[in-house]
Amino acid sequence: MKYTCVQKGGGPIRQGFNSSEAHTMQFLLLFWLLLSLLNASETANAPAKPHIIFILADDLGFNDVGFHGSAQIPTPNIDALAYSGIILNRYYVAPICTPSRSALMTGKYPIHTGMQHSVLYAAEPRGLPLHEKILPQYLNDLGYTSHIAGKWHLGHWKLEYTPLYRGFSSHVGFWSGHHDYNDHTAVEKHLWGLDMRNGTNVAYNLHGQYTTDVITRHSVSVIANHEAAMGPLFLYVSHAAGHSGNPYNPLPVSDDDVMKLNHIIHYKRRRYAAMVAKMDDSVGQIVEQLRKKNMLENSIIVFSSDNGGPAQGFNLNFASNSPLRGVKNTLWEGGVRAAGLVWSPLLEKRRRVLDETMHISDWLPTLMEAAGGHAALANLSQSLDGMSIWKTLVHDLPSPRKTVLHNIDDIWGSAALTVGDWKMIQGTNYNGRWDGWYGPAGERDPHLYDWNLVLKSRSGKEMVGLNMLPSRADQQRLRAAATVTCQGGSTQGASCVATAFSAPCLFRVRDDPCEQFNLAEQYPKVLELLRAELQHINTTVVPPSNQPDDPRASPMYFNYTWTNFGDYYDYTNEAVLKQSSVLMDNVEKTAKNKVIKF
Repeated sequence: MKYTCVQKGGGPIRQGFNSSEAHTMQFLLLFWLLLSLLNASETANAPAKPHIIFILADDLGFNDVGFHGSAQIPTPNIDALAYSGIILNRYYVAPICTPSRSALMTGKYPIHTGMQHSVLYAAEPRGLPLHEKILPQYLNDLGYTSHIAGKWHLGHWKLEYTPLYRGFSSHVGFWSGHHDYNDHTAVEKHLWGLDMRNGTNVAYNLHGQYTTDVITRHSVSVIANHEAAMGPLFLYVSHAAGHSGNPYNPLPVSDDDVMKLNHIIHYKRRRYAAMVAKMDDSVGQIVEQLRKKNMLENSIIVFSSDNGGPAQGFNLNFASNSPLRGVKNTLWEGGVRAAGLVWSPLLEKRRRVLDETMHISDWLPTLMEAAGGHAALANLSQSLDGMSIWKTLVHDLPSPRKTVLHNIDDIWGSAALTVGDWKMIQGTNYNGRWDGWYGPAGERDPHLYDWNLVLKSRSGKEMVGLNMLPSRADQQRLRAAATVTCQGGSTQGASCVATAFSAPCLFRVRDDPCEQFNLAEQYPKVLELLRAELQHINTTVVPPSNQPDDPRASPMYFNYTWTNFGDYYDYTNEAVLKQSSVLMDNVEKTAKNKVIKF
């Protein structure tokens, strides 16, 4: 660039531009000013990050919601969201509670966090490892405010494992795996104590208030009191329903609610159904409150079960996975294939059934992408097992997930893997006692399904208000597409008997979701490929973190409450540690030396 000297008194004092160059510089400055204003305007007008409401049912069976073909338990609020959003028809979770919740919170398979075996017991000195950053913490980094209502079950032996220390701003609910819905005490093995919290304080004042109602009230209150200055909302609604309660009252629900369902003949099934119906009403109240707060049109709502249902007496319960094989805590489809849906106005392709594969670990990266956390996700993706399927959901594109590890349990000697249309299962968790097909079948006659309930429900009314509820004919089409049926017979395959020592079984699970026809002999090369993949994954397994119960955790030492017992003892003292000598359950004692063979 050419400079000229401006002189005063014969000497140069500064440098400047000639007139032509000055005009050019003025133009450039004006251009950059306008560009900055445009960028600022675009930022100001950019759509706000969506509120995220994640509703997790406990022990809900695949056949316990209307949108999967049940005509027995009324779930109109959940169904309205399903028909107006996306039904996740090949959606997988872990086979039991703690592993599923750990996968949801970390985006990792339980085998990579040590949470893969059984559940976390209230007297165990362990929890989800503290070095694991979890979903609310990631979302908080993106400007969210996070709250939890209901069940935690990822560790409480020290306060640092509990929700308020792991990214949540509030928690009203319980720390352990289950409790009575009225007195809020948890019976676990030979121990008994109160388990209901408001933050870290024992919530004595909630005695006698039904747990589902407590969870709903806190959820609605969080939404009602949320302000824009708090950033977008992440609300984790973690229901107790339909998990059974204590042995003296395994299916706790009011007689008035039970009497509404007199069309269900079996009494235990009727009680379970009443628990689920109460949860469905909770979903409707949450949707209604989101609309009242003008948050619904910028929300993502996920509904999911944590594992398959405990059918026909399993765990003193009466859920239904029909016609799928197996129950909760088995690796059959009835244990790991869950009822799930996602609803949001942000989804361009709604009112459809998604037959692409998804795993519960996918929610963390999926919701992070939906929240605009692209940079964080790019740095994180290599350390996760979960994959973002946000584009799959929004644009109806193929899912990047082709493989699902259902679990590897080296203590029980069981494992299962799905790759594409094929599933391999090895071993068993109950010596074959829960490896069959179990009732109740539930009523599945489509003529008995009450479509008017969907329209009249709280969720249904809100969907109508948003012009999102499809026509009756489209609802029927969606429900039929999401209803699983079993083949009457096959010229191929044989029955599968899975034991710790038997050969693995192979199913073409897309065509045979009921796992009736073992094709291991007909397709040995497919089986070999799946075994090789499972062997590879097995090299990455972290040992299970299960610990013997600590007798000093007994609620009798803490005014008969379950509490953060680890903060009261010196766990670095070897002499003290030796006092904690409660042995593992007999099943684990006899099984822990088994070596799993693929």
